[in-house]
Amino acid sequence: MSPLENDTLLRALAREPTDYTPLWLMRQAGRYLPEYNALRARAGSFLALAKTPALACEVTLQPLERFPLDAAILFSDILTVPDAMGLGLYFADGEGPRFERPLRDEAAIRRLAAPDPAAELDYVLEAVRQIRRALAGRVPLIGFSGSPYTLACYMVEGSGSSDFPALKKMLFARPDLLHHILEINAQAVAAYLNAQIEAGAQAVMIFDTWGGNLSAAGYEEYSLAYARRVLAALTRRHDGRKVPAILFTKGGGQWLESMAASGFDAIGLDWTADAAQARHRVGARVALQGNLDPAALYAPPERVRAEARRVLDAFGPTPGHVFNLGHGITPQASPDAVAALVDEVRTYSRAMRESRPAASRARPASA
Repeated sequence: MSPLENDTLLRALAREPTDYTPLWLMRQAGRYLPEYNALRARAGSFLALAKTPALACEVTLQPLERFPLDAAILFSDILTVPDAMGLGLYFADGEGPRFERPLRDEAAIRRLAAPDPAAELDYVLEAVRQIRRALAGRVPLIGFSGSPYTLACYMVEGSGSSDFPALKKMLFARPDLLHHILEINAQAVAAYLNAQIEAGAQAVMIFDTWGGNLSAAGYEEYSLAYARRVLAALTRRHDGRKVPAILFTKGGGQWLESMAASGFDAIGLDWTADAAQARHRVGARVALQGNLDPAALYAPPERVRAEARRVLDAFGPTPGHVFNLGHGITPQASPDAVAALVDEVRTYSRAMRESRPAASRARPASA
């Protein structure tokens, strides 16, 4: 495949000096873009869009045609893995994802098996292959999966929830069953991400969307322990280059030190985290990604630019920052606001680096 023209993201994830802070956005291909809405209407449904490789490729590239972003991220859904396990994923109008057959009885849980990505998830892998060809080395491609714990939340509850009562009941009444689900999920996520890497993903990210609903002890036992199992099984080099791995736990800022010690190359911060404190807490052990409040993109462009500068100032010019939102971009975001954000991050972060003495530009933060 083509060599990378812009490897700024990969260098930042390796905590190497870069000319500016690289930027990509969680859910950067989505409903805030009119071209996405037109393509989704043509496809007929979100699942048809996600399960048709040519359309998933087209959607993935849409934001890169508008904005000079530093990465593409595969257009897919975190629930493809449990769908491939036979739980029957569907999307109810106005209610988000649901499963026809949630895991509520022991027999079904004991039958659970990790799917073969090359068979049940080949539509995702074909999308990865098509995206890499279409990018032609322009920017790196990020693959992703939900975390074992976040997948389990949906698999047991059967849908999204504010407090996941069915999952929490299992956690306290039958932790053995939840651990069994998590073990299968960890095997499945590792195999799925490795298949994405083989197909062409140049970095991977684990979305632990619901890890923040756990206690401190629960986060270690039910979420982070299984994320580490996934990481231990991942292909870490491909095509002669390291494949960086990013962990994002929404609501997990209080466990930042544990996440930083887990072995991941980068930790994503949600918008509630204090970026300056986060850098002080982890030093140069990991790269940090984040963490603008997604709601800032409702503001006029000049306010968006000011908020971008605030985030960049908090992280500072030290190597190892990837600018992103603190969670996914919302449908109400303005494309003009995104354009202002991308321009400000690129311009302001470049000026920050140029104003530093040469010796300090090359030196990472101390641990």
